Amino acid sequence: MVTQFFSKLSQNYIELLKDDEYYDITIEVGEDPNVKIFRAHMNILCYRSPYLRRILKSNKKNNDNGLVHIKLSNTSPETFQIILE
Repeated sequence: MVTQFFSKLSQNYIELLKDDEYYDITIEVGEDPNVKIFRAHMNILCYRSPYLRRILKSNKKNNDNGLVHIKLSNTSPETFQIILE
């Protein structure tokens, strides 16, 4: 039963990554011409990554509760996709 719970929870997180409606952050990753924009959920990123938490915390001071957008030019889109998953 516990295994089924964690399996379903993992599946729910994958579905969140593909969600085009309820995301609250866009992340522009890579450098021209290899740039990709990812949509994500700030709360999940903050709890899963201390690095992204620091970036988002400093960005939040400059944001008025709208959609947050950050740029990570020092990471390839392929690598960031792996990190997200």
